[in-house]
Amino acid sequence: MSIPASPNGALGNRLLDAMPELARERLRPALEFVALDSNQTIHEPGETAEHVFFPLQGLISMVAMMEDGTSVEIGMIGKEGMFPVSAILGDDRPSQRAMVQLPGNGLRMPSRLLQQEALTDAALQLLLLRYVQLTLSTAAQTAACNRLHVLEERCARWLLSAHDRAESNIFPMTHDFLSMMLGVRRPGVTIAVQSFRDSGMISYNHGTMSILDRNGLEAASCECYRIIQDESKRLVGSPLAMVAAL
Repeated sequence: MSIPASPNGALGNRLLDAMPELARERLRPALEFVALDSNQTIHEPGETAEHVFFPLQGLISMVAMMEDGTSVEIGMIGKEGMFPVSAILGDDRPSQRAMVQLPGNGLRMPSRLLQQEALTDAALQLLLLRYVQLTLSTAAQTAACNRLHVLEERCARWLLSAHDRAESNIFPMTHDFLSMMLGVRRPGVTIAVQSFRDSGMISYNHGTMSILDRNGLEAASCECYRIIQDESKRLVGSPLAMVAAL
């Protein structure tokens, strides 16, 4: 399938489109269009990551796995970024599982080609390193959030982040999956979701989440959502949020 592009040459992924134009055009022939299917695992811990992925639609979750089988989400990537960020630093064996949470599509290219281009283009290297810093800052803020904030606030933050990347007020989501992403037991998630339903912020039916009152969710969230948005704007020039106007 041909690579989608707008009349101005934009590809639809914010990180790709923020690259210097000449660098992006040199990379374009190596980009391959791929489908991102629901629940698809695109990377297992310790495997060689031969490709980097740039989502155009959908959501990829980075999940830390424990020896006892438990897991927690440590990051999410939509059309604002790429996976794995470790490729920027020359590491081709990231230790996280990457799985498609919301289906969509994206572009991929060999990791080594992106690394080679970054070595010869200082402006591209700076952009990619700032994206690495954003990823580290987001992970640090999420770790603090998971330790210090109550489940309802964390759940609201997570739903807002997923809503941004879904680019729709309606997206698939189960209680089981949400509990895995937040690293908590399912009954706790059920209570939080029911509270949001009772307050008219969301509706939930047969694995489908509908955001009805985004402003209410933002008020219910902790400050971490806003902090991460501000850091994104500072480092890469635009916030992660994509649907605030819906």
